[in-house]
Amino acid sequence: MKSLLKFITCGSVDDGKSTLIGHMLYDAKLLFADQEKALELDSKIGSREGKIDYSLLLDGLMAEREQGITIDVAYRYFTTDHRSFIVADCPGHEQYTRNMAVGASFADLAVILVDASQGVLTQTRRHARICALMGIKHFVLAVNKMDLIDYDKHRFDEIKQDFLSLTANFNLETIQVIPVSATEGDNITKPSLHTPWYNDLPLLAYLEQRDVSSNTDNSGFIMPVQRVCRPNHTFRGFQGQIESGSICVGEEIITLPSNEKAKIKSIYVTDTERNEAFVGQPVTIQLDREVDVSRGCVLVKDETLELADMFTAALLWMDDTELVAGRNYLIKCGTKILPAMVMSIKHKIDINSGKHIAAERLFKNEMAVCDIALSEKMVFDKFDRNKALGELILIDRVTNMTSACGVIEHSLRRSTNVVWQDTDITREIRSRQKGQKPLTLWFTGLSGSGKSTLANEVEKRLVAMGKHTMLLDGDNIRHGLNKNLGFKEVDRVENIRRIAEVSKLMNDAGIIAITSFISPYKNDRENAKEIIGDEFIEVFVSTPLEECERRDIKGLYKKARAGEIPEFTGISSPYEKPDNPAIEIDTSKHSIEEATDILVKQILKYMD
Repeated sequence: MKSLLKFITCGSVDDGKSTLIGHMLYDAKLLFADQEKALELDSKIGSREGKIDYSLLLDGLMAEREQGITIDVAYRYFTTDHRSFIVADCPGHEQYTRNMAVGASFADLAVILVDASQGVLTQTRRHARICALMGIKHFVLAVNKMDLIDYDKHRFDEIKQDFLSLTANFNLETIQVIPVSATEGDNITKPSLHTPWYNDLPLLAYLEQRDVSSNTDNSGFIMPVQRVCRPNHTFRGFQGQIESGSICVGEEIITLPSNEKAKIKSIYVTDTERNEAFVGQPVTIQLDREVDVSRGCVLVKDETLELADMFTAALLWMDDTELVAGRNYLIKCGTKILPAMVMSIKHKIDINSGKHIAAERLFKNEMAVCDIALSEKMVFDKFDRNKALGELILIDRVTNMTSACGVIEHSLRRSTNVVWQDTDITREIRSRQKGQKPLTLWFTGLSGSGKSTLANEVEKRLVAMGKHTMLLDGDNIRHGLNKNLGFKEVDRVENIRRIAEVSKLMNDAGIIAITSFISPYKNDRENAKEIIGDEFIEVFVSTPLEECERRDIKGLYKKARAGEIPEFTGISSPYEKPDNPAIEIDTSKHSIEEATDILVKQILKYMD
């Protein structure tokens, strides 16, 4: 059976990635007759004055052909007498970097193109760092468009040295530098007469013989559980792909994180029962006894994995909205999805030099090392040891878009040294003692909307009913607990996080917490809800901006209009309205007494 090589082509825009692969397929006679004919016909109306435009083989979208660029990743399967290949042709434009990262995540080798007339550019450096981040250990630098510089060896050597300096700290296993011309076919499938000074293999021959097998010593069995299969009451199987090692019927495995032991009763590869299964195979495994296993758990044998709720990871940020510490996301690692928070940005990585730079926020297409906290302990491994359990993505909880991809570097020591201490007096006992159901009433709205006034009136009513309460007002909290925080976005995020944690403690004590904060961002309120749980009741004081500004109780709007207060919510900084608040009230339509009556009546429904 022929070995399979999965590789990508990447680099800066217009460096000739699609043309290179297209020419390789054409010259190697790897096209069907109808594909070859269609290519020749399409090229007559292309951008090369009737000459064959090899990029058309991979650029299939209409927008790609119109603009002469690659937008989406184009996958192509082909096979030669010596090897089978899957190539991912990746876009070069910076705005499509997330697409390039997707292509890099599957590859074993990267062919990075450089325009010989321009040399190594910023996007070339970014793509090279992303490939290294994604664990690619084998690089080929294809110095393209050599025909434009008359096959100048001196210029080729300059570009080669520049690239070798860039990748010096990438921990690569192999680097091959090849002078090519994607349009003319030099050194693609056969040696070029124009480069007599290049004595190594042409690109296709090199790809055919390059060994990319991993040297990682993962002999133990590892299988993340993708699905629990229960077709009837007599069969319960665990499905997934074997990521490491092999397993036989009768062998004992350990289930993580429950740490239970069981023996393999049966193994199915697709619908065929087998006695043994190997790495890379999709299997259904039946155990000899009932164990606590669900999607996201991991079956192991002779292997030690990490179990922690905090770790350090290197990230590529792919979201249009910048990353600041304290934001909450969903994290997907292996087959497990959990709520997670980016605790801190340790440093940003300079794309050109690789230097570590202090940063408070991360913008699209930037790379950084961050500390991440999970909502519960998760099974994972260092990316260097296990790719499947060491790579991750962060998902925006509001838009459900992928915000970042990355790899786990190591767990944080405090994640295993600091252990939650269970106490005998529980939240339920404290609640019964006080005769009430603890809640967090989260008042949100613009400055001047009436949040603080309403929160104060609601607390007086609840106390009069015999309820135990605590009012946490935004200004008051900044005099003590959050005295060290300013009004930058990162400080606002941390301000809300601390209040949510305090509110949760109040609820644990059986107390009704009432908070009054602008909390302008949906993400922050979602984070607070995640921390507090089902006790979180969002109260949106929806008084219009015009009314809030007319009141201008503290004179803040006047100062903001005069430019004296930067990033003032409603004027120079946005307020994101709740989509579906539990309670909504507009104080411009009711007196304080009426609004309080309405609120208390609705709040009491949540106390039953």
